[in-house]
Amino acid sequence: MVFRKKDKFAILLTDISVNLKESSEYFADYKLNNASDLKIFTEKMKDMETKGDNLIHEVIMELNNAFITPIEREDILALSMTMDDVLDGMEHCANLFDMYSITKADNFMMEFVAAIKSASFEIEQAVQLLTTKKLKQVRDHAIRIKDLESKCDGVLRQSIKHLFSVEKDPIRIIQYKEIYEGLEEIADSCQDVANTLESIVMKNA
Repeated sequence: MVFRKKDKFAILLTDISVNLKESSEYFADYKLNNASDLKIFTEKMKDMETKGDNLIHEVIMELNNAFITPIEREDILALSMTMDDVLDGMEHCANLFDMYSITKADNFMMEFVAAIKSASFEIEQAVQLLTTKKLKQVRDHAIRIKDLESKCDGVLRQSIKHLFSVEKDPIRIIQYKEIYEGLEEIADSCQDVANTLESIVMKNA
């Protein structure tokens, strides 16, 4: 591991993780009350997702131009892309809320977004440790991310079971099931970040 203090890849990976953390805070904490709130919500999430895409583009440009990288090129790209997948998932789910005009998240959705927010915080801390060469501590955060993903698996089972037991409108069932599954896919993407982090640590320890 040869990340230097001002290494451009360390800075970019940190920027991606911070944007992800800030996006997850907004995604989890923004209060929806009406259709105009949905418009604000989706536009803001799109802005954050675009910022993430621009950072990924910078990573790719720097990888193409770099003669030597602090860790393997494919690992820098994999970590960048898996973090971007989490943000893409949040933006996709925001669009589902807007498309289906859902202005109130139920308790299951709140459990999902709280776990996703926590996982994003863990990702940001793990990336900070990675880029400052504190490799041994990265695994603790990866484990916590995986625990949060496992929790979301349970929430998905509970949410769908509850949905089919109380909801009679087939269209509403389809809509809510798609949102629950979309939220669980974000948690899966967080686990992919954790797996990538652990792989990098094993290669560079």
